[in-house]
Amino acid sequence: MKVLLHICCAPCTIYPLKVLKADGHEVTGFFYNPNIHPYTEFNKRLDTVRAFAQMSLLPVLVDDAYDLERFLEAALPLGRDRCIACYAMRLERTFKRAAEIKAEAVTATLLYSKYQRHDEIAAVAKELSTRYGVAFLYEDFREGWKEGQEESRRLGLYRQSYCGCIFSERDRFAGRRKE
Repeated sequence: MKVLLHICCAPCTIYPLKVLKADGHEVTGFFYNPNIHPYTEFNKRLDTVRAFAQMSLLPVLVDDAYDLERFLEAALPLGRDRCIACYAMRLERTFKRAAEIKAEAVTATLLYSKYQRHDEIAAVAKELSTRYGVAFLYEDFREGWKEGQEESRRLGLYRQSYCGCIFSERDRFAGRRKE
């Protein structure tokens, strides 16, 4: 099956790509992440995705629109549920792109992270699947968390310590300050 894989970062791509290829899928990556802040972090992650794509012979489509204002407008009103707006924004762009390139299915590296909300990701993706007429390929990639992390270290890939959004970065430092 021709699968468009939404990529949040290179380290999170390693294990899902391995599984998808092992299952015989033709995989193309797609990078669209207006949630990543600051812009220098956005560029580091994009550069690392491009380097990993070259290493792994993964074709990658990039939408480098830095829609920070749009992301903040969608996320701010939701408070603690802001992640849902983030998933929706990124996955909608992915499903739209998948329909344009006639991919048969969409999945996401978000399903690799043990820190992401899988039920919400799946719910958003199922709704978008219906809207765009492209299947959602759900796979719980979390079982490969350790393997992917070890491989990213071995490859010397840039590894970030937060999901990318300014709220996550704040929470990371605020938590340390409380300790």
